[in-house]
Amino acid sequence: QVQLVESGGGLVQAGGSLRLSCAASRSIFSFNAVGWYRQAPGKQRELVATFTHRDVANYADSVKGRFTISRDIATNTVSLQMNNLDPEDTAVYFCYAQTQLYGRFYDAWGQGTQVTVSS
Repeated sequence: QVQLVESGGGLVQAGGSLRLSCAASRSIFSFNAVGWYRQAPGKQRELVATFTHRDVANYADSVKGRFTISRDIATNTVSLQMNNLDPEDTAVYFCYAQTQLYGRFYDAWGQGTQVTVSS
């Protein structure tokens, strides 16, 4: 099992920026997928941005052009640069990873980090 630890959340004014980081307990190179989800109060958890095993970055339509996902294989870290933040981006952000072993898939989640955008 892989452990994921997020950092970088906080309070920011609308139009501001934040950078989230996720440190994995082992190499992210072999992950089927790794990235970020978020959950706002009263809403379901939703995809924000992920890398698939084919190194393709996927973004939610609501964050395209504002958020950028990146990864550092050397440090086993996945980051999310969030620019031009909007109050609608307020949520708990979770790091996510999917691994595979002997044909079975396993999902791992971080503990979450709060992002609050004030108007």
